[in-house]
Amino acid sequence: MSLTTSRTDGEIVPRIPVGEGIETVFDWVDDTLGSFFTSVRDVILGATDGLADALNTPAPLVMVILFSLLALLVKDWKFALVAFVGLVFVIGVDQWENAMTTLALVLIATFIALVIAIPLGVVAAKSDSMSNAIRPVMDLMQTMPAFVWLVPVVTLFSIGVAGGVVATVIFALPPGVRLTELGIRQVDSEVVEAGHAFGSTPGQILRGIQLPLALPTIMAGVNQVIMLALSMAVIAGLVGAGGLGGAVTSSISQLDIGLGFEAGLSVVVLAIFLDRATAGVGDGRSDRDRRLMRGLARIFGRPGAKPVPQTTTS
Repeated sequence: MSLTTSRTDGEIVPRIPVGEGIETVFDWVDDTLGSFFTSVRDVILGATDGLADALNTPAPLVMVILFSLLALLVKDWKFALVAFVGLVFVIGVDQWENAMTTLALVLIATFIALVIAIPLGVVAAKSDSMSNAIRPVMDLMQTMPAFVWLVPVVTLFSIGVAGGVVATVIFALPPGVRLTELGIRQVDSEVVEAGHAFGSTPGQILRGIQLPLALPTIMAGVNQVIMLALSMAVIAGLVGAGGLGGAVTSSISQLDIGLGFEAGLSVVVLAIFLDRATAGVGDGRSDRDRRLMRGLARIFGRPGAKPVPQTTTS
């Protein structure tokens, strides 16, 4: 099967050399900032390998027990039991080391994405012009096919874990920005005005009122960032990121159905654990935020909940 591209032959619409232009820009960036990208690659590689080694050093069953206790802490015993059974399954199919390598990649990529996304979301919530400027960039990052990001990343960071982490950050970043902005914009404006009335500075209002009340929405963004990072981490196996993505890639190249399903089911277990764990943290924060909201309402003399509209009958 051959790949073909459509041609306009310059009859009506001349060909626009977008690809050549982008390639020229990337070549210039690589030639000019090559040493910078090498330093970034070394830092990411060191952090990811260090975390992967830390996760793989204890015995797998010890780590399973620790993850189960974490599940019990953030949610309930049912989730802890499901996490224990699922993670023991990962050990049983000999994918534990790959799973911990993928978990390290996801955690590092999520950390970098949130460090960038949350401040950007806060700035976008404060400024409509900044929000309008960021939105098309987020649209581009979110709608571009995931495989496309692998090409420039490999050009700048070469094949390996560092390239996989950078591609994962690009793909997973937008939900963190969008939901942080949404959460802060949804904070009751009367509560913010009350903070101003009590003489609070903008920084105090942000830290003491807006961020705590926006946390449930921000945690939903964190959950989405983690899920997208996990999906992209598997795709990043194509550029040598290793872990479960590497096992899936190997299964495709060798037509090994068994390895493909074992690695794929391990990804599912990891996704369920991360999804439920972050959701459990978000639910816990929601309860605390509701108590905070009721406290603020008592302080400012407002009802804790919106009154139900009364219908009158004539």
